[in-house]
Amino acid sequence: MHIAFLNPQGNFDPQDRYWTAHPDFGGQLVYVKEVALALGRMGHQVDILTRRIVDPDWPGFQDALDAYPGAPNVRIVRLSCGGDRFLRKEDLWPHLGTEWVPNTVRFYLKEGRQPAAATGHYADGGLSAALWQARSGPPFTFTGHSLGAQKLDRLLEDPQNTLAGLDAHYRFGRRIAAEQVAMNHAARIITSTCQERMEQYGHAAYRGAVDPGDDGSFAVVPPGVNLRIFDPDIRGPDDGRIAQYLEGMLARDIDPGRRGLPAVLCSSRLDPKKNQIGLVRAFARSAELRSSANLLIVVRGAEDIHSRQGLTATECAVLDEIVAVCEAHGLWGTISAFSLASQHELAAAYRYLGARRSVFALTALYEPFGLAPLEAMATGLPVVVTRNGGPSESLYDPATGREFGVLVDPADPADIAAGLLRLVGPEDQWEAFQAAGRERVLSRYTWERTAAGYLAVLERMLAARLPIPPYFTDPRPENDLAAASLEAVWPSDGAMALPENRP
Repeated sequence: MHIAFLNPQGNFDPQDRYWTAHPDFGGQLVYVKEVALALGRMGHQVDILTRRIVDPDWPGFQDALDAYPGAPNVRIVRLSCGGDRFLRKEDLWPHLGTEWVPNTVRFYLKEGRQPAAATGHYADGGLSAALWQARSGPPFTFTGHSLGAQKLDRLLEDPQNTLAGLDAHYRFGRRIAAEQVAMNHAARIITSTCQERMEQYGHAAYRGAVDPGDDGSFAVVPPGVNLRIFDPDIRGPDDGRIAQYLEGMLARDIDPGRRGLPAVLCSSRLDPKKNQIGLVRAFARSAELRSSANLLIVVRGAEDIHSRQGLTATECAVLDEIVAVCEAHGLWGTISAFSLASQHELAAAYRYLGARRSVFALTALYEPFGLAPLEAMATGLPVVVTRNGGPSESLYDPATGREFGVLVDPADPADIAAGLLRLVGPEDQWEAFQAAGRERVLSRYTWERTAAGYLAVLERMLAARLPIPPYFTDPRPENDLAAASLEAVWPSDGAMALPENRP
């Protein structure tokens, strides 16, 4: 099958340039690349359609066609849109219908064929897929990754933010309008979990665009783990170096008599919603946990818990709160913070700490899917993870009652401590959870399984040729949609509250 993945923003290249240098170069690029490569290995041809950039500040995206080494079935197709210079995704909306989609049509007319099916990734890719379909393009599925209404809700929690100010910066009106169109015109919407379907797509901002209770509109296809990196038996050039580095961090920060203990490793961005402070409080309040393990916190870009250079104000505030708890409870000598710069370094750290019977912890207030715990599980670290969100599906089987990781209440430090002690304390369930966790990843959460899930959805879509559901109609022409105001698409009953089961 010939498949097109539409992803105007973000950009792709064989070197994966700038994936941590800009908010537009985030996790969805990993997702799109890995699914495309897996489909290519299955014998299908995949075109990743993105934006061409000719900009000395962002080199590497100037060629119209590109490819990944050893992946002859996958092409990177770069199309002009909004000039040559790099533009953040919020500034692309006016150019999608007037340039990017017409250039997509022209590209395939010149080739003399077009893909049998497409998937629109993120809001701009979804809108582009709908506009292309309206010009006799292929039927498409929509993978939203994250939706604008939820991000807007979170930003409005800060009293310093205003609806008008946020819309001016993030173009939420355009984004939500694009999401509505993509949801309504997609043959299927692909989500990572059932919770994502019901909570994100059930937001009142999308009322009339899609019915989250309609099983025929959705397919759950979880993302996967890159087993070329996250594997307990792979040894690369980073392993020896990271082992030495971690031993140096332990020698620097951990009391000599404690350096042989297992570790509780926390590796997530510094953000109040990731709730690192809940984990630190659990550690502070449980003498039994402190006697069983050390606490290690990965802080990208900071070499110790007191460093602030290069961190944002939000990141500094999280670290300040952690330091205050350490001071109040005398945790120095039991806790260390340091930086790991890449997935390869993180995987090497997992392998080193796995040999010490250590544990990965993610105590976020809410985690939409939770790929990081699965990566740790694949590499041999058992996990203790928030029960709020996607991990409640990936780490627990309600039909059998089987646990693949320990789920905890992130708002309850005592429950976090109890969960960790199941693995590093007297119960010593470490080996059982290590084996169950890796088995779970290999059986359900690989990119090959994700690709197979996509393919099954696309094959059913092409076989059925389902009509577009008549939920959402909008008489505005495409350019008006691309310039929609927030007032035109935001629910008339005002700002939305978060779902009840979301902290």
